Amino acid sequence: MFNAQRLILARKRRKFTARALANAIGASPITISRLENAANEPEADTIDALARALGFPKEFFFDGELDELPKHAASFRSLSSMTAKERDAALSAGAIAYLFHDWVAERFNLPSADIPLMSENGSPEEAAQIVRASWGLGQQPISNMVKLLESKGLRVFSLSEDTNSVDAFSCWRGEQPFAFLNTFKSTERSRFDAAHELGHLVMHRHGAPQDSKQAESEADRFASEFLMPADDVRSRIRHVTSVEDLIRLKVRWGVSVAALNYRLNKLGMVSEWQNRSLNIEISRRGYRKDEPEGLPRERSSLWPQVFTSLWQERLTRESIAAQLHVPSSELDQLLVHLNDGLSPTGTDKLSLRAVT
Repeated sequence: MFNAQRLILARKRRKFTARALANAIGASPITISRLENAANEPEADTIDALARALGFPKEFFFDGELDELPKHAASFRSLSSMTAKERDAALSAGAIAYLFHDWVAERFNLPSADIPLMSENGSPEEAAQIVRASWGLGQQPISNMVKLLESKGLRVFSLSEDTNSVDAFSCWRGEQPFAFLNTFKSTERSRFDAAHELGHLVMHRHGAPQDSKQAESEADRFASEFLMPADDVRSRIRHVTSVEDLIRLKVRWGVSVAALNYRLNKLGMVSEWQNRSLNIEISRRGYRKDEPEGLPRERSSLWPQVFTSLWQERLTRESIAAQLHVPSSELDQLLVHLNDGLSPTGTDKLSLRAVT
C-alpha cells in the first residue's frame, strides 16, 4: 500500500509545503492532505506526478515505515537561524542515512560504539579530558577527526544542505551515535564541528540544558579542550602578537585561526584587547570563510572500505540506491565528501568483516 509517512518525508526532504507540492503536481491541497493522512490511495497518474515532482522513485512510496529522527533527538548548531524547512530537510536526510546504514550493517560487522558518557557533574573541559584519557590520546594533536570518530563506532555522514544555517548535527539512535557534518566548510571548521558534536553526544545524551545556548556553549568548550588541550597549548605558545603568529601556530592542532584566537583568549594567553584586534584583522582578511594555509579534506576510513568490499560483488552506490528505492543523489550527498573512492591502507583500516 501507499505509505503516507514516506510521502511526508520526501516532501520535507525537498522543502515543499503541502500546498507547494499540490501546485507542483496540479492537484488541490486537500488531495495532498488526504494522502498524507492515509485517507486515500493515490491514482497511478498522481503517483507518477509525485515521483517526478519530488525526485524519488515510485517504489519509494510503497516501502515500509522509516525510522525518522525526532526533532528533539538531534542537536543543531544554528537552531536560532534555521527555518523549519531547513531543519526538516536535514532530519529527512538523516532518515535516509539510517536506511543506508541498516542496509550496510546487515552485511558487515561495523565498529561498535565506544563513546564515554558524562554525568551532569563536571565541566565540559573535564569531559573532554576524560574522553581523551579513555581513548588513550594523551595530549597529542588529533590528525583526523573523522577517522578517530569512526574508529570509536560513531557513524559520520556528510551534510550537503544548500544553506548556511545547518552546520552539523548529531544524535543517538538507541546505542548507536550518528554525526552529520557540513563538509562544504573548511577542514578546520569541519573538524571543530565534529568535536562539537562529540561533545553533545558525550554530555547531552540524556537531555541538553533547557537553554540551547548553554548546550551549544558547553559543546564549544568541550571541542576547544578536545582539539587544543590547555596543557599542550600552554607548553607550545609563549606569546602571540599577530595573525601571522596564529596562522603558523594553528597547524599543530588543525583548527582555524579564529578558533585558536578564541582559545588563547579563554586561557588568558591573549588579552581582551588583543582578541578584539586579532578578530577584526581575521575578518578583514576574509579568513572566516577562506582559511589560510588550509588543511586537506578529511576522508572516511569506513565508507571506502565498505564500498571496496561491495565493488567486489559489483555493487555500486547506484545499485544500492536502487535496492533502497531512493535517488542515488541522496547517497552521494551523504557520502561523496567523505568517500574518495579509494581503499584505506595501513593504520587507516578499521575492523570490518562481512556478516556470515
